[in-house]
Amino acid sequence: MAFDLDTIRARFPALSIRDNRVPRIYFDNPAGTQVPQSVVDAMTSCLIESNANVHGSFVTSARADDIVTGVHVAMADLLNAPSPDEIVFGQNMTTLTIYLSRSIGRLLQAGDEIVLSRMDHDANVGPWLLLARDLELEVRWLPFDKVTYEFDPGALDNVLTDRTKLVCIGGASNLTGTIHDVKTIAARAREVGAMTFIDAVQYVPHVSTDVQEIGADFLVCSAYKFFGPHQGILWGRRDILERLEPYKVRTAPDSIPDCFETGTQSHEGMAGTIAAVDYFSMIGETMATGYHDRYPAFEGRRKFVHAAMDCLFDAEATLAGQLVDGLRGLPGVRIHGITDPAAMKRRVPTVSFSVDGVDPEVIGAELGARNIFVWTGNFYAVEATKFLGIEDKGGAVRVGPVHYNSSAEIDVFLNALSDILPRARVA
Repeated sequence: MAFDLDTIRARFPALSIRDNRVPRIYFDNPAGTQVPQSVVDAMTSCLIESNANVHGSFVTSARADDIVTGVHVAMADLLNAPSPDEIVFGQNMTTLTIYLSRSIGRLLQAGDEIVLSRMDHDANVGPWLLLARDLELEVRWLPFDKVTYEFDPGALDNVLTDRTKLVCIGGASNLTGTIHDVKTIAARAREVGAMTFIDAVQYVPHVSTDVQEIGADFLVCSAYKFFGPHQGILWGRRDILERLEPYKVRTAPDSIPDCFETGTQSHEGMAGTIAAVDYFSMIGETMATGYHDRYPAFEGRRKFVHAAMDCLFDAEATLAGQLVDGLRGLPGVRIHGITDPAAMKRRVPTVSFSVDGVDPEVIGAELGARNIFVWTGNFYAVEATKFLGIEDKGGAVRVGPVHYNSSAEIDVFLNALSDILPRARVA
């Protein structure tokens, strides 16, 4: 069975909702995706049948224990982590990053250098700027090419020194959609003795993610960006996690990952995250059989999940190509990202654009009135919008299709935009 969009869409209840008989078109996915019914069912079941704290001697607590154990195994499969013990759960990626930054900071001292990116979401910038302020660290900035929207291969060499202790970089940009060569960046950081912290919030929903192959030290993502509930997930290399001092209550366990999950976790969120991973597994087992041979060392759900991600990446690359091609045909539209049809493999389907003389918010409101959902502004990628010179112009309009979106929806959006822009320019 090949990729079947109708079968996929039937699993997402939100996709069938109409407002005043107008269907919703969800292109706001980079900020949060819709969820399949299986995620809703898993969370509901947890709240009804497993609503207790962990480690009790009664059935609901035992079921909660199973969920907590199961979600660490599920995320280890999705990220190809060596062990479920290297998976840490939290409220969201931002909270986890701020939390872990305090522990990582205990390995650093005044005068040490950290490298931050001009392309990143502030969740992978702000926490480190605060740490640098508190510990008197030196911040060095990795710029990107404003023409190619990629990092120049030599740019990292210009900012790395023997004093670099940490490199923080995104797996994919939530503004430009560029997929970064995090494997090479991690290797270069390791050569100078630096750790690497990867914000993979925009990477994991679109790309088969293998933390062992990437070679970084930390990787963080959020389940609500890959068709699950609001949960943050961090993978950390075992030897480093065990070196870090967790900030926790005294009664919390000392072993990983529990020592970094202090306090009661969202068990219903964890149940929904398992269901989201299993959704990928379903696709891999039924619709991505042609991709299985790419993962001969993987078995079961781990193989199916990674095959599914490759299959979905190809489907989304087609949507991205259609979207970029259509935007390029509209006068005055400037795309902030890779547009070469031969380079769609180097980007996720998140596409941002601006129109000279038109406030992005006006475009977003006009589209919203037609039930086409997009985001406008800087999307918390403040360094990127400043670097591109669009921060004081309202940022950009961001359109983010995913695999449950259709080619027909792209056409509806493009037709709507071509109708909106002439009037918006006059206004």
